[in-house]
Amino acid sequence: MITDVPGVLVGHHERVGDGWATGTTVVLVPGGAVGAVDHRGGAPGTRETNLLEPENLVQHVNAICLSGGSAYGLAAADGVMRWLAERNLGIPVGTEPHEVVPIVPAAVLFDLPRSDWGNRPDASFGYAACEAAVGGPVALGTVGAGAGAKAGSLKGGIGTASEKVGEFTVGVVAAVNAAGEAVDLSTGRAYAADHEVDGEFGVRWPDRPGDVEAKAAGLNTTIGVVAVDAALSKAEARRLAVAAQDGLARAVRPAHTMFDGDTVFALATGDRELPGGAGPVAAARRALVLDTLCSAAARVFGRAMVHGVLSATSAGDMRAYRDVWPEAFS
Repeated sequence: MITDVPGVLVGHHERVGDGWATGTTVVLVPGGAVGAVDHRGGAPGTRETNLLEPENLVQHVNAICLSGGSAYGLAAADGVMRWLAERNLGIPVGTEPHEVVPIVPAAVLFDLPRSDWGNRPDASFGYAACEAAVGGPVALGTVGAGAGAKAGSLKGGIGTASEKVGEFTVGVVAAVNAAGEAVDLSTGRAYAADHEVDGEFGVRWPDRPGDVEAKAAGLNTTIGVVAVDAALSKAEARRLAVAAQDGLARAVRPAHTMFDGDTVFALATGDRELPGGAGPVAAARRALVLDTLCSAAARVFGRAMVHGVLSATSAGDMRAYRDVWPEAFS
């Protein structure tokens, strides 16, 4: 899970039922982390992403907020800021401990049709997700930002995965809400199934068509966070986010459409140094290690997306994978 990266906490808050199917997921880094972002979809909804560009002043972020609710859901980040400010976490801008500005980049996915109009995340969702944040197991499926998510013709959801790369750990949490399909509807096999590690998905791929109707793309968006315990610059962290988007493209067909706002954040907590030194040989060695982390980011993001789809439960008229192919779990 992404929480295998030390110092990374994840919390969810959602409402499902009685006219609701939406929520918010927060990735907290109380110790701070170098942040970066990569956009690929044609319809992103984001907040505080310009400050993540390598040439800009701010280096560290305190949290990433992922939310449903389309642009309305960006309000959830206000609650995350309030939670952090109450704990004096943020960039110091004065002489007193409480004089800080928390840095909380955010991205939203489009799930408005899955709730009654007006039912969408607000600041209380972000605050509650922070209150629920833990460093242990991460709840999957129809929770947090994945509560109203949809992956092509199936219910989407929250997924997470991680991988050890030498002494480093790369982890991902993703809210799978893609316009494209994450599963081959003619066989029931996830497109990113080949990245499975040690039977982690816990299914036997059915190899039969599913009783589900392929539906035209709507407004969607997959959003997520890739974290690593390496000490990276903002530019290097952005390469990690770019690579993670490759994992998204492996997991969904088509990906990065005009109807998606696919956005991936990267967090580098800085616990472990990459090889250093001066000269071209040292630079090449550092680039090689960064490349292995980027390759892992793509694999892990794809795996997290499979977990998000397999863990989802039906909501409203959205059928979950486990309901279309129940024999896969027997």
